Amino acid sequence: MLRGSAALLRRLAPHVSGGGCGNTTHRRLPAPIASFLHARFLSAPTTSSSPSSSSSAFGHDEEAEDRELPEISNGDAGASLSISVDRSGLYNPPEHSHEPSSDSELVKHIKSIIKFRSGPISIAEYMEEVLTNPQSGFYINRDVFGESGDFITSPEVSQMFGEMIGVWAMCLLEQMGKPAKVNLIELGPGRGTLLADLLRASAKFVDFTKALSINLVECSPTLQKIQYNTLKCEDEPVDDGKRTVSKLCGAPVCWHASLEQVPSGSPTIIIAHEFYDALPIHQFQKASRGWCEKMVDLAEDSSFRFVLSPHPTPSLIYLAKRCGWASSEELEKIEHIEVCPKAMELTEQIADRISSDGGGALIIDYGKNGIVSDSLQAIRKHKFVDILDDPGSADLSAYVDFASIKHSAEEASDDISVHGPMTQSQFLGSLGINFRVEALLQNCTEEQAESLRTGYWRLVGDGEAPFWEGPEDQTPIGMGTRYLAMAIVNKKQGTPIPFE
Repeated sequence: MLRGSAALLRRLAPHVSGGGCGNTTHRRLPAPIASFLHARFLSAPTTSSSPSSSSSAFGHDEEAEDRELPEISNGDAGASLSISVDRSGLYNPPEHSHEPSSDSELVKHIKSIIKFRSGPISIAEYMEEVLTNPQSGFYINRDVFGESGDFITSPEVSQMFGEMIGVWAMCLLEQMGKPAKVNLIELGPGRGTLLADLLRASAKFVDFTKALSINLVECSPTLQKIQYNTLKCEDEPVDDGKRTVSKLCGAPVCWHASLEQVPSGSPTIIIAHEFYDALPIHQFQKASRGWCEKMVDLAEDSSFRFVLSPHPTPSLIYLAKRCGWASSEELEKIEHIEVCPKAMELTEQIADRISSDGGGALIIDYGKNGIVSDSLQAIRKHKFVDILDDPGSADLSAYVDFASIKHSAEEASDDISVHGPMTQSQFLGSLGINFRVEALLQNCTEEQAESLRTGYWRLVGDGEAPFWEGPEDQTPIGMGTRYLAMAIVNKKQGTPIPFE
């Protein structure tokens, strides 16, 4: 501090007029000024009202030598000293507002993560928080399915979907050699509608229903309660407490947070309908410096925005893995790639379980049999919305990369085989949905008939229904070619129907 004050005094001296001293080459500061400066710059501060001006302007002697000093004027010996400081270059923090924030708790949480890390988060982490945050995730505390929800799935469209899945499961059981006990696992059961229709359709096949032990992988407490009611569950006392049983078939029912928690050791039938599309993805974009991960960051106005990561990210290892499964021609055509590590890991778990326990898995979802480029979307109340708008209020999903699922399963085990994908229209048609709709139409009202025809078209049709005569904005749209079906089975069981 003493060195700094001495340098300051030397620089100030030429700018001070000594009053009648003429053109002297060396000027001394008048005693009052010298004592003032010594008191101001050599004494400990007595107040903290403006620490930034003193510390930033004169904090280091090297900086004091190079910094342009304020002008000081003293016409006569008795005149007062005037010092002006230019503070335009100093940081002025915005005034703190005490107005309540309109951000939801989830938005505040995501923003706090970004601020804590001093940088953006991956789209995968953003999706995971938006969909499954334990307190405010989209799926956690609400029923999002059906007309009154945000989107409609195939089981909600028609009972025939669950019935056809039941036909597939019973045929697989035959190929498995009719084991006495089977773990029937559904990943992300929604309301439980698919499973309820499956169990009703198979009620007459006692060998099938007696063998079942039902396991539902569901993280939402709200949906677990709905599934409990949909499956007509009741709690029964047993020696070590109680067990839950579905009165639709008499089979025990258990809920789990993940597939890993489901007991192994028994032949397994796994159903994953519209489950993979909600798994968090990483997005990559081709830039001048190579593939860069697309991230979620905060803009200056504290809103969310997309940015490219300036540095390599850990998920690049999954990008390299996915690119290794693609041809050079396929990679040359694309500027964006979506990669889903959770899908790869889940598929490996499924393959390992089927390899050791026997059985098979059926995966039905919308997607493509190849690299997925830029498919992430948000849906709220049946309409597409901005992905970053009001996180937690809309569903986020992305196309499923079925080629990635196939490679992941085959690399995980040599004891499994992968079949498909085929379109949902081909899958359901081969299982007999055409015959089923004709049978149902024989004994129904006109209103029921219209509902059956509409549901049938949505499941197997392509585009707008040609028979529709109702309001144009309610025209049924066929999902038959958008959705794909794939099966993973133990090799010892042969090829599952209808993939022959």
